[in-house]
Amino acid sequence: MGKERKRTPKLDIDNTLPHQINAPSFKGTGMTIQPPFKNEQGVIIGDSHYASPNSPLENWSEDTDPAVMSGDQWVHPTNDIGWNTAENQELLEEQRKPQAYPFMHPTIDVSKGQD
Repeated sequence: MGKERKRTPKLDIDNTLPHQINAPSFKGTGMTIQPPFKNEQGVIIGDSHYASPNSPLENWSEDTDPAVMSGDQWVHPTNDIGWNTAENQELLEEQRKPQAYPFMHPTIDVSKGQD
């Protein structure tokens, strides 16, 4: 028998993420909710489950290099807390693509309290 492939359940309803109180609607923006994906570390990104047995956070030690948790492989294109910011919701409402990256600040967590 072939290997069974585990399907991740669909998280959106009509291009919205109703399980996130401040999540924007992607309906009518030209963007569609993307499915979760497995990154290089074997962690499912975008499934709204924030603990994973393969995550470096769950297996942290003094030998863990924090750089393993950086880069695009840790960011989901549509199920990401960054979309809950007013700046990124405005991009959606105006149907504009982000310039380089969604809104971020180098030293301040701009998403704090947005979920």
